[in-house]
Amino acid sequence: MLAKAKRDRAAEQRAAVRAEIVEAAWELARERGLPGVTVRDVAERIGMRAPSLYTHFSSKMAIIDAMFGQAWIDYLEVIRVVDQDLPAHPRAALATVARTFFDFAAEDLVRYQLMNQRTLPGFTPSAESYAPAVEVLARLDDTLRGLGITDGETRDIFTSTLGGLVDQQLANDPTGDRWRRLIDRVIDMYADHLGLQGPPLWEQS
Repeated sequence: MLAKAKRDRAAEQRAAVRAEIVEAAWELARERGLPGVTVRDVAERIGMRAPSLYTHFSSKMAIIDAMFGQAWIDYLEVIRVVDQDLPAHPRAALATVARTFFDFAAEDLVRYQLMNQRTLPGFTPSAESYAPAVEVLARLDDTLRGLGITDGETRDIFTSTLGGLVDQQLANDPTGDRWRRLIDRVIDMYADHLGLQGPPLWEQS
């Protein structure tokens, strides 16, 4: 009979405390913006002294790094589900990819800023925290290759155009859908440029 693996309760407790610290940092960032997060305030938010917090994270940037990694892991989990059931139609598949990213990004301004904009001077994600972002991009490349889109510049047009829609939405209509409504038209223009076959999405919407 195989022996049961022993639980490392100390490790579980450390992980739980780290998760609590990161969640408190997210709360503060949404209240004050990312530059307004301090180690002292994070510690106070969870009833901990700052010196004790340093036993879990060496600095504010280490906390931010954990937030960055968590954000990309959360998005990676979303697209792993979406990718399993992408439409066969190329335009519809592109629109699904676009809407998935748009909705995730527009849902949380601070998270989007940390993931995709350089709003925090001096922050560079660690290789570990950046790894899920690399996987997201690799999965996008696989999806685009499946549609016959193989060069990096064509992918960059897709991602930068989509990022522009998100930026406009968050800046000008954060609780509405003004720029989300443009996704089908944008995908049609992109698909027309590439010569992708199929009926226009916009005329169907």
